[in-house]
Amino acid sequence: MIFLKFSKLLAYCLLPPLLFSAVSLSVSASPVKEAASAPLRVGIMPDADSIPFMVARDEGLFEKEGVAVELVVFSNPQERDAALQSGKIDGTISDLLAAAFFAAGGFDAKITSLTDGRYGIAASPQSGITDLAGLQGKKIGLSTNTIIQYTVDAQLEKAGIPSNAYDPVSIPRMPVRMEMLLNGQIDAASLPEPLLTAAVAQGAVLLSTTDAIGVDAGIMLFLKKTLDERLADVRKFYRAYNAAAEKINAHPDAYRAFLVEKASFPAAVQDAYRFVRYRKPALPDAGQIEQVFAWLKERNLLSAALAASDLIDARGID
Repeated sequence: MIFLKFSKLLAYCLLPPLLFSAVSLSVSASPVKEAASAPLRVGIMPDADSIPFMVARDEGLFEKEGVAVELVVFSNPQERDAALQSGKIDGTISDLLAAAFFAAGGFDAKITSLTDGRYGIAASPQSGITDLAGLQGKKIGLSTNTIIQYTVDAQLEKAGIPSNAYDPVSIPRMPVRMEMLLNGQIDAASLPEPLLTAAVAQGAVLLSTTDAIGVDAGIMLFLKKTLDERLADVRKFYRAYNAAAEKINAHPDAYRAFLVEKASFPAAVQDAYRFVRYRKPALPDAGQIEQVFAWLKERNLLSAALAASDLIDARGID
């Protein structure tokens, strides 16, 4: 089966979360007076959001800004969140739902910017579905009560389809979800990159993506303690990130080999992958944060009274 070609990249999702260990990838800045002695430790995932961070690391852009950065690659959100809560990392790529849960639990981590990843909905090759309207009454594979399901509902809402119009099928392990999609065991599935491109490359029908319709979900979180004590480093970090994003935007095809060699995307999607357009670091719109609160409350997943201002901190971006 073609799916097995992707097993090396995707195997992390087949194991229980506690079996994983983070892989640290260090960037040591040459001695610069302004740089802190300890590196800024930032968690990333093997996905589209993380590419500018890896480019900044490999092309010396952090070093150029005078900040030492250690990228810590996590294979699953559970371990990533635990590392942030324990102070093992200073900041991380995350999502709006995780930020809300942190705030509701009294954990002082702040959204400092959006990130530019991509989630999408793809239909099974056997389903005959060609647009979002065709999903009404159909089975969509996803992970329930997560950012994945939130983005499904948001994409359907944009198309005028209510969130109760489809049958959500909980399939937490993403490689299993993709295989069931390709085998026709479910009608459609929600997947992040690079799994989304991998599924489409094997015959799945792309119906919608979050970046195409302006649904933001990915964010950067930093500990408030880090923002208070190392704000200058966070600002340098963001300047390097923005420089990397501009380089990718200007010549995306020049980074196709990078996807496989550095970002661990499957080789089969190297030529098919459609790069996201990376934006200058900015805070999420307060309205989108409020929509997340409302979605969580509808599902009795959030009882705390929160405001968007409780979650954000604009100090890190210029």
